[in-house]
Amino acid sequence: HPQTLQSIPVPQLRLTEEEKRLLAQEGGNLPGDLPLTQAEERLLKKVRRKIRNKQSAQDSRRRKKEYLDGLESRAAACSALNQELRKKVQELEKSNGSLLRQLQALIKETSTKPAQTGTCVLV
Repeated sequence: HPQTLQSIPVPQLRLTEEEKRLLAQEGGNLPGDLPLTQAEERLLKKVRRKIRNKQSAQDSRRRKKEYLDGLESRAAACSALNQELRKKVQELEKSNGSLLRQLQALIKETSTKPAQTGTCVLV
């Protein structure tokens, strides 16, 4: 049946540019149509695995960078808050010292006055 075999279209092998580049690096050359031999299939699987691994590594580096960027921004926010709180502590210590001096002055003022005596009448 030569006529019927000729009329059936042969499926084409479609490769991405990355797959073509890696195949050239590997020294392999695949035919443009299917089916592939076992060796060609192994080579194609190897190339596609390398591409997946490369993409996975890129994703991992991207996620790590995002995580580190998040940590750096949190650290900066914590540092700013820490500075604010240190300033507030300084202000409160200054205010506390001022209040303490006022209290000591009042105690000294009342202790130097002679005690007043009074009469209490109980009816």
